[in-house]
Amino acid sequence: MNRFERGIEGLFFSSRWLMAPFLVGLVVGLVGLLYKFGAKLFDFILLLKTAPESEVIVGILSLIDLSLTANLILIVICSSYENFVRPINIADHPEWPDGLIRIGFSGLKQKLLGSIVAITAVHVLEWFMDIESHAETQKLAWVVGILLAFAVTMLILAIADRVSAGVENKGH
Repeated sequence: MNRFERGIEGLFFSSRWLMAPFLVGLVVGLVGLLYKFGAKLFDFILLLKTAPESEVIVGILSLIDLSLTANLILIVICSSYENFVRPINIADHPEWPDGLIRIGFSGLKQKLLGSIVAITAVHVLEWFMDIESHAETQKLAWVVGILLAFAVTMLILAIADRVSAGVENKGH
């Protein structure tokens, strides 16, 4: 390989560090989500005593929704850093959860889609718990349809990953 080719290759490989500002932006987004969670939690606590049970459940589902979204952002931050910026040495960080490191692309797709399906399911539950104020059946059909589309997509990707892993194992 000549010097020019090595220089181009080095430039391309070093460009992975351009991902770091995006990840910092996601951390800022996570902080913003924490603020929103705190505000919703405060409002939820104030309404607890007087709110009917259905509103309490919707409030809890709203908190779950924010928690799942925060988990999704954290998974993207950690797996993107490890997969695209710099590998993480587990020996240096034995206390770090396995679920945040050593996530390959296939695992990342499954975790992302799983989180999206869970978030969507929470929205559907919120919708059903507050059905009186959401009387528009067309919107309800869209919400349920989107949930089913995400679930089917997740299933198809899981099957594709399993078939792909089986083919790879036969090749070795």
